[in-house]
Amino acid sequence: ETAYILKNSYKSFPEGTIHIIGVDSELSDTNKHIALAIDNHYFVCPDNGLICMITKDIKPTKVVEINIHDRIESSFPVLDVFVQVACFISRGGNLTVIGKETSSFKEMTEIQPKVSQDQKIITGGIIYIDNYGNIISNINKKLFVEIGKGRNFKISAAKYTFTKIVNKYNEVLGENSSDSRQFDGSKLALFNSAGYLEIAIYRSNLNTVGGATTLLGLGYRDPITIEFT
Repeated sequence: ETAYILKNSYKSFPEGTIHIIGVDSELSDTNKHIALAIDNHYFVCPDNGLICMITKDIKPTKVVEINIHDRIESSFPVLDVFVQVACFISRGGNLTVIGKETSSFKEMTEIQPKVSQDQKIITGGIIYIDNYGNIISNINKKLFVEIGKGRNFKISAAKYTFTKIVNKYNEVLGENSSDSRQFDGSKLALFNSAGYLEIAIYRSNLNTVGGATTLLGLGYRDPITIEFT
C-alpha cells in the first residue's frame, strides 16, 4: 500500500522534494537504511522494497546505504537518522557523504503482476483499497495493452467477472442519465487516474451502502486475473 501511494503522490510535489518513508524502518542486518535520488526527487527510507514501484519505471541516479548511525543516538530512526539525512540533503549535501554508494536495493517482486508464458493470462493482486472501498490492483494499463493487443478479455476477481473496462465511473449509465439512481450499486472495472486496474461500485459509500471491498468480498492481496482470448 505504501509503495502504491508513494508512486502516485511524489510527482505532485516540486522537484527537489525530500520524501521520508518511515514504514517498517527499524534498522537491522536485513533492513538497512538508504537514500536515493530518483526523477529529481530524494527518498530516505528503509531498504525493504518500498520504492520498487517507482524504480520499476525510473532508475535512480544515485543510491547510498546510510552509514551515520554511529554518530546519532536513536530509538526511532525516522525522527533521528532520516531527518538528519533530509536536513543534510536540503543544505545541498552530496549523498555520498552520508552513505556508501551502492547499485543494489531490495525489490518487492511479489507485488508485480505475472504474465503466463503463452501471453494469455495476467495474474495480479489487490494492493490498495481506497476510502470509497474501491479496490486497486497492481495491473496497469500499459501492461494490459502490451499483452492484450486488442484481444477480447475476461477479468476475474473472486466470483465476479468483467468483460468490459469503462473510461469513467458514470459510463455505466449509458443513455439513462436521467434516472441514474437505478444504477447505484453497479459494479465496474476501469483504469484509474494512476493507470491501475480498479474494481469499483458506482456511487459507493463505505459508511452507508458499502463499496467493492465489502459488497464483492474483495480484500488486500486477493488475486485478480485477466484472461485474453
